[in-house]
Amino acid sequence: MLAVIDPRTGSTVREVPTNDAAQIDGILSAAAEAQPDWQALGYDGRARVLHAVAAYLREHVDELAPLMTEEMGKPKKEALGEVEKAAWCAEHYADNAESYLAPQTIASDATQSYVQHLPLGTVLGILPWNAPFWLALRFAAPALMAGNTAIMKPDPHVPGCAQAIEEVFVQAGAPRGVFQCLYVETPDVAAVIRDRRVHAVSFTGSDRGGSAVASIAASEIKPAVLELGGSDPSIVLADADLDAAADTITLSRIINAGQSCIAAKRIIIEDAVYDTFVEKLRERLAALTVGDPRELSTDVGPIARDDLRQNLHRQVTETVAAGARCLLGGEMPEGDGFFYPVTLLADVTNDMVAGCEETFGPIMVTMTATDAEDALAKANDTEYGLAASVWSTRERGEELAARIHAGQVSVNGIVKTDPRLPSGGIKRSGYGRELGPHGIHEFVNAQQVWVGPKQG
Repeated sequence: MLAVIDPRTGSTVREVPTNDAAQIDGILSAAAEAQPDWQALGYDGRARVLHAVAAYLREHVDELAPLMTEEMGKPKKEALGEVEKAAWCAEHYADNAESYLAPQTIASDATQSYVQHLPLGTVLGILPWNAPFWLALRFAAPALMAGNTAIMKPDPHVPGCAQAIEEVFVQAGAPRGVFQCLYVETPDVAAVIRDRRVHAVSFTGSDRGGSAVASIAASEIKPAVLELGGSDPSIVLADADLDAAADTITLSRIINAGQSCIAAKRIIIEDAVYDTFVEKLRERLAALTVGDPRELSTDVGPIARDDLRQNLHRQVTETVAAGARCLLGGEMPEGDGFFYPVTLLADVTNDMVAGCEETFGPIMVTMTATDAEDALAKANDTEYGLAASVWSTRERGEELAARIHAGQVSVNGIVKTDPRLPSGGIKRSGYGRELGPHGIHEFVNAQQVWVGPKQG
């Protein structure tokens, strides 16, 4: 049984039974049986379904968004935006999959030789709780438009969101077996990955979970894409627009109560503007409203689970004990729910807990740097390599971007995911890419075709 606890109150609001062995077998069989006909629909036929998915999401946003608020505490205004973004992803791949996967002619000794991009079969998506609708479509839209069928294993804490997403596809007219959800406990996923009816895996989550999934997939010689954690740096140099940087970095840090892999986590600031910039951050963070995620006025809702909140408090406590200054927050609140205050830690170093571990919550960490080279060295001094930002002149920003060890760098802007652009990490942040043209190429067979007779 998957039990859902509302992080606003700490009370159980929903219980969803897990699939038994027969149901799991039925889901896998339905996906396998549906795939040939789904592929045969062609891009236009598949696009009609994805466009219908997008339309349904938009038409029912007021019903769908509250599920995220209830199950994982996402503030209402962010939940509404997430449903819209999920719809955009479905539309983007419906409109662009055919051009992304167009055959590529390559000259050889053949009369004609080319590469065509064919589906693999069924792709399993193992997804987390922090963005249930967006991550579902980020996984499913490219996989489906490439001609694969998709099985989504949602996080056990958001089964209501998963059920709603599954119903979206039903209402949009997706053929049976094309998109399904698998409701199982985490230990039961290994057998599904190994099943011969699963041909590839997409995983979003922790580096520890990603390591386990990658090991199983590799042992079965199945491709996998891993989008894992991050300790994402934002470099702020003295020649930056400090107000614009402070506004954007604050937003990046507190989206979804800071529970985002690509949120700004380590703010590395040039000495000449350190005190000034830290104060700008403190002012902006102090103005945020922490409270009931059902209210549109709320900026920061609760942490999704109490164990996550306890870990956040450990990270703050140990970092302060190691010499950091706590300029805001840092105290465990009393009362119902899993709330944690917006917290600002100054003078942190990479050997402190909050400087080297991923902080999944509304905790901002600031560090000093003597100059751009020192800032770069500190930014790269991490096991992670997901995303980063640089605030300086455009020229310096682009030059530094090429030397930052991360899969995604924003210069003078917020780090975000966009259906048009590839996203992913290096080092312990994973491998492979999602979104953009690169994302849809992850789960296809790039088949070489040589047509004779031989020439010359």
